[in-house]
Amino acid sequence: MMRIITGSAKGKRLETLEGEATRPTSERIKEAIFSSIQFEVENRHVLDLFAGSGQMGLEALSRGADRATFIDSSREAMEIVKKNAKTTGFDDKCHYLVSDWRNYIRKASGREKYDLVFIDPPYAMECCADAVAYLAEREVVIPGALVVLESGTEELSADDERLAGYEIIKSTHYGKKTFVNILLYKGGAEE
Repeated sequence: MMRIITGSAKGKRLETLEGEATRPTSERIKEAIFSSIQFEVENRHVLDLFAGSGQMGLEALSRGADRATFIDSSREAMEIVKKNAKTTGFDDKCHYLVSDWRNYIRKASGREKYDLVFIDPPYAMECCADAVAYLAEREVVIPGALVVLESGTEELSADDERLAGYEIIKSTHYGKKTFVNILLYKGGAEE
């Protein structure tokens, strides 16, 4: 079973969906991600795309993030996120929406701004670079935002034009199946 690693909700257990539909981030990878960004979480506005169980956004809240928005296309997954938010005591800092990631970003454009984003889609989708580009294009991330990507075979490259305006600050491979990239959004592409 998953749990919150540290912070105000340390040790709280989190539920996840049964079956293969959702692949939660492993404890080891989650710990490595948060070790890399540990001094960059406090007071951030978090977007947890492909939320699954909500563990990444809830971990950020436990470590001092201000608020979190959870997006998942599965109604069942969102019910788990809501349960986990109540268990951790963060329900009042959470916003939930059952939506496709593209539709959410399109609708959030001009209304929402985030400075910490977790993108962990089903690996077969290979949409991390597209999601990063769309966040910037629709101005849903602000300069200085950190974007954490977890993917399977989708490797990112600094010369990928979809990453214009971003700097890859950390890129790590875990085992044979998981790439984690942490990007810093610097703003629109250089003129």
